Amino acid sequence: MGIRFSALSIDAVDPRAVAAFWSGALGWPVTVDSEEGIGLVPEEGAPLRDFGIVVLPVPPGQRKRGKNRLHLDLCPRAGSTAEEEVERLLGLGAARVQVGQPDDAPWTVLADPEGNEFCLLHRSDPAGA
Repeated sequence: MGIRFSALSIDAVDPRAVAAFWSGALGWPVTVDSEEGIGLVPEEGAPLRDFGIVVLPVPPGQRKRGKNRLHLDLCPRAGSTAEEEVERLLGLGAARVQVGQPDDAPWTVLADPEGNEFCLLHRSDPAGA
């Protein structure tokens, strides 16, 4: 018995734009693209293969308001620096955001195209979190 983590769902007024951002950010291909939602999963053999992201449509009046209560912590892969990844993510449509983090925080807070915050850690070892 027990449960496993299956997917992180993200509500979006423009699901295709949000899915395109996360697909580019994580390098995960779109596996489902329908009016009900867009699914992303890691490539075959990748860590977290049983995990995915689902981007679900919501009406324009349901845009995100306020700070997320849950967010992703991401870290650069080996061979990449946090600075390089911040610039890449900004190029994909992310924005820098201030949520009260200190100036010397060992992470950068960014938001996807619809304002969903996430952190890019300044180290490549997620176990050091």
